[in-house]
Amino acid sequence: MEKITKHQQTGGIVQATVIILLVVCSFLLGSLWTKVQILERGGIGQPSAPAAPAAQPPAQEAKDVPKVTKDDHVRGDRNSRIALIEYSDIECPFCKRFHPTAQQVLDAYKGKVMWVYRHYPLAFHANAQKEAEATECANELGGNDAFWKYLDTVYERTTSNGTGFALDKLVPLAVELGINEVKFKECLDSGKYADHVKEDMDGGSKAGVTGTPGNILLDTKTGKTRLIPGAVPFETVKAAIDEILK
Repeated sequence: MEKITKHQQTGGIVQATVIILLVVCSFLLGSLWTKVQILERGGIGQPSAPAAPAAQPPAQEAKDVPKVTKDDHVRGDRNSRIALIEYSDIECPFCKRFHPTAQQVLDAYKGKVMWVYRHYPLAFHANAQKEAEATECANELGGNDAFWKYLDTVYERTTSNGTGFALDKLVPLAVELGINEVKFKECLDSGKYADHVKEDMDGGSKAGVTGTPGNILLDTKTGKTRLIPGAVPFETVKAAIDEILK
């Protein structure tokens, strides 16, 4: 059996002492680091300061909004106090998304809100201009109801982004909805409503519309307006309407 010498005993004591000192130092350093972190965070039990609420963008007013006339395409009661005027592009995916939202607004505010649809086809959506003209031909040959049925159906079937609804389907859709094929084709091929579509766009641009859907709430009683750009949810439009109706 090997025996531990006196020298070995002394060395072991020194080694143990060093280890103890290292442990104590580590503990003290850890404690100091923890206190620094607590101070940086505002102290024990102090919750961190809440983040400042995001600033709400100021309400935008639309300027020089063209008046709603008998030539406008209106869904709902024309005597409604508020007009939801939508400047829209049939090939815009965001317009497609907003279309049922506008209908939801109309259903929620029967007799108080009318939906006015105006054209704003964007140049990079190849079929949008001709689709807009097609809805005008539907209106000419079938009236306001035919306009909305034609518009609803294209929005329902298009995949958007420029050529989502093929131009060679414009005439067959008219026939499907009971519109005379020959007269519709003559109307569409003539381009007779191209200027009307451009007038809609010019009016929207003057009112402050820069993209689609460009939505404007018009208080027909006071003349006040509210510009609401984009495919906003129903709740956003509702809040603006309720503010006007106060």
